[in-house]
Amino acid sequence: QVQPVESGGGLVQAGGSLRLSCSASGRTITSYTIGWFRQAPGKEREFVAAIRWYDDSPYYGEVVKGRFTISRDNAKSTVNLQMNSLKPEDTAVYYCALSSDAYHMGRASLYGYWGQGTQVTVSS
Repeated sequence: QVQPVESGGGLVQAGGSLRLSCSASGRTITSYTIGWFRQAPGKEREFVAAIRWYDDSPYYGEVVKGRFTISRDNAKSTVNLQMNSLKPEDTAVYYCALSSDAYHMGRASLYGYWGQGTQVTVSS
């Protein structure tokens, strides 16, 4: 059973930055997309960003576009999420997930492998 592992969460002031990382074994599984989702208390799971493994094509949710950047590190087999200009509404548990779909990158139902999540808290 393949399980992504997230790291890098923490507490940050509004306007600050954090970098999340997700370990992913791209060569050993049939994944084509690595995505980040988040879930805040009392809210539904929300798409944040995703990257297509074979060509590094990124895709972003509207709420984070222009503030977050997703990238891939081949040497470390990781995907990073650079989060800038953080807002209190960004507070959530952030999950990394793997999908075998290369087109519907923002659709959570197509992601089959999920990590345990890492907490991001943005204070005002």
